[in-house]
Amino acid sequence: MDTLENIAGRTLAPLAAMAEPPPDPIRVHGKFFFTGERKYFVKGVTYGPFPTGSHGAQFPEAAVVDLDFALMGEAGVNTVRVFTAPPTWLLDAAYRAGLKILVGLPWSQHVTFLDDIAVQAQIRAAVKVGVRACARHPAVFAYLVGNEIPPDMVRWHGAEPVRAFLKSLVALVKQEHPGTLVSYANFPSTEYLTVDFTDFVCFNVYLHDETAFRRYIARLHNIALDQPLILTEFGVDSLREGEEGQRQILAWQVRTAFEAGVAGTCVFAWTDEWYTGGHLIEDWAFGLVDRERAPKPSFSEVERQYKGPLPPLLPRYPRVSVVVCAYNAERTMDRCLASLAALNYPDYEVIVVNDGSRDRTLQISESHGFCHIISQPNKGLSVARNVGAEAATGEIVAYTDSDCVADPDWLVYLVAKMEAGELAACGGPNFPPPEDSLIPAAVAVSPGGPTHVLISDEVAEHIAGCNMAFRRDVLLQLGGFDPIYRAAGDDVDICWRFQDAGWAIGFSAAAIVWHFRRNTVRAYLAQQRGYGKAEALVYSKHPFRFNLFGQAKWLGRIYGDLSTSLLLSRKPVIYSGTFGRGLFQTLYEPPSSLTQFLPLTFEWSAAALVLAVAGILGGGWLWLLTIPLLATWTMCVNGARKAPIEERFNGPKARALVALLIYLGPLLRGWERVKWRVREMTSHEHIRLAATEQRARFSWARRAFQLSYWSEVGAEKEALLGGLMAFLLPQKYFVVADAGWSSWDLKIERGLWSRALVTVCAENHGGSKRLLRVRVAMRLSSLARCLLRGYLALVALSLILGWPFAAAGFAALGAINLGLIGSQLLGFAGLMHRIIETVAKHANLIALAPVARAQSPIGTPRTA
Repeated sequence: MDTLENIAGRTLAPLAAMAEPPPDPIRVHGKFFFTGERKYFVKGVTYGPFPTGSHGAQFPEAAVVDLDFALMGEAGVNTVRVFTAPPTWLLDAAYRAGLKILVGLPWSQHVTFLDDIAVQAQIRAAVKVGVRACARHPAVFAYLVGNEIPPDMVRWHGAEPVRAFLKSLVALVKQEHPGTLVSYANFPSTEYLTVDFTDFVCFNVYLHDETAFRRYIARLHNIALDQPLILTEFGVDSLREGEEGQRQILAWQVRTAFEAGVAGTCVFAWTDEWYTGGHLIEDWAFGLVDRERAPKPSFSEVERQYKGPLPPLLPRYPRVSVVVCAYNAERTMDRCLASLAALNYPDYEVIVVNDGSRDRTLQISESHGFCHIISQPNKGLSVARNVGAEAATGEIVAYTDSDCVADPDWLVYLVAKMEAGELAACGGPNFPPPEDSLIPAAVAVSPGGPTHVLISDEVAEHIAGCNMAFRRDVLLQLGGFDPIYRAAGDDVDICWRFQDAGWAIGFSAAAIVWHFRRNTVRAYLAQQRGYGKAEALVYSKHPFRFNLFGQAKWLGRIYGDLSTSLLLSRKPVIYSGTFGRGLFQTLYEPPSSLTQFLPLTFEWSAAALVLAVAGILGGGWLWLLTIPLLATWTMCVNGARKAPIEERFNGPKARALVALLIYLGPLLRGWERVKWRVREMTSHEHIRLAATEQRARFSWARRAFQLSYWSEVGAEKEALLGGLMAFLLPQKYFVVADAGWSSWDLKIERGLWSRALVTVCAENHGGSKRLLRVRVAMRLSSLARCLLRGYLALVALSLILGWPFAAAGFAALGAINLGLIGSQLLGFAGLMHRIIETVAKHANLIALAPVARAQSPIGTPRTA
């Protein structure tokens, strides 16, 4: 048939004139599909199910299918989702119409399918028959091995067994049709069913509130991680909402989905003709066309959006300055700048700051004529970032690294998030690209790489320095990047400073860059050592954001790194609703804690090595002392087992290397962190402290001393506490202010073994007369208590095992450590006395008379 009929006033084009499917196969690249070098957005509709036709398949007659496909082409549709395996003639028709078919493979998922081996065999046979029926046709876009398994079935069998069964179906499809794409259509009622073994992530979502819809897409992005996300069903019933209501809702649904970075959408449904449960459904009308194929208003709306630019046009395109700081980056510089030249953004500039490179970095940059190049002697990463920001002419400054390749729509998604949320800062994910040899592939999946930390699905606590953007005026107002960070740590510091200043940091999951990891083991270990140094430097500025071992205490969840799979944590909690009937059954991760990664810390590993050597040399029951080291190695092996190594290099050698890097990385990182923390603690400028003007009053019961100060000018406790913080923080003291939950006002630490809890009480003596009483409670640190209790445990264990000499040795070591810790605690108490006196004098507070003197009445304080 050369021409198609006129439908509802539309004259449709001849089939031969229609666009053919993409000549190159569709592949997954990060969070999007590509055909060749061109991004392929899935612009789909669902089709069926239908009653069985005269041809024996659950589709309309061939002539009607041709009419439908022609109309779909008019609407800008390029992908059709079907719910049953299509016959070859339908795939041929789709190919002629330039359409791809997303093939659903139906099976008995509404029964307890895992309870019967025979049912499982029938399911596998049905899937195999469905794939073979498609005959590896070029019109096949992908297969779906299931659609919305009921939550009762998942609860009955358990999520893991269902997941394993779906995984076996995916493998079966790929065996029958090598190289094809496969997924599973999930929905909010089984959101917790993790399907991370497919090629892309599919969700059916019906939400008619735009804000909730946008937020849920952000959540789905964080479930999909580095995979494309397709909304395989969403739609509106025109019987209940009216045809104009259907158009309006679909308008913002399609627009919002693509603005949020989905790789594709499938509107439910193409036509009001819908057949299920053995009969036609008459009281629903979700179609873009009615049963007679007459287009509704929603047809024109979907046509407008599907034929329009994707991602959708922004209301405003503020000028963006992309800054690339480079030092000896010849290996990746050309690819980086080539990707920036191809960005789909109308108003941007690229600034390259060549930070004293000694290789071909400058020459490569100069070969890209669009770049504004600034060369300077090597001054470090932060200085280079600041130079770029100063030279920028854009309203927004976006940073990426010289070893990164940006997605063509990188800036569009970053700016869209910043503009929509009126954000001053925003970032996105970074993924390691495919590597060409085993060692880089193993290094790429090892922990310790640049990651993002999310407080919620759209708000970040930390964004990686290779993918971050800031409003230029706010960045400069905060003083830019701290020059102390020459190679790393600058991104952590600037993120915390933005948050301390009251700015939220947004996150756009679709604004991706590809970040080449270190390509040798030596380079990876050097990077980890550099991160350890950076953590020590950041600790000096933000001590309250770190734990006992000097590691960052993140409030949010870490994404994009193998680290989370190494944690010793409780299982996530699933909210299922009453009787498992919740519409949105969400997976909640328990909060992280120090104990989750303790066996991978430097301190644990160092102690474990000493104990293991002692156990091996001692023999007998002392072999039990090797358990801590074995626990660490077990975590390393388990982490390597879970590592997503590229299939080309997957094998014992690659996983052994990953296990080794999991062990060595934290060890070297921790060593550098401890080394530089000690340097920071001993290298600060000593400020001369005032002589004490009053003797402290000691309370042995409280393990505290007390000081008192008089003010005639109404000085409140905040004057003294604020002065203490301003004095101590530059001296690298760990200072934590009460957030409303503590009985003290300030917690002050310096060193590993002691801390001081400062409490101030203000007495009001009328008018502007105040008496400030200061109590300083001296306490052992958590580490000191753990160490001393450890000695007690070793003494007890030695006595139980009948080793009196070992018990005596441990007791002696414990006594020596106790003496040293006690000595430091007393020294710290004396130092705190002098610090408080110095701050009080600077705040014009009058120290009361020493206890040995006759004190003056409160109303007539002494003046000297």
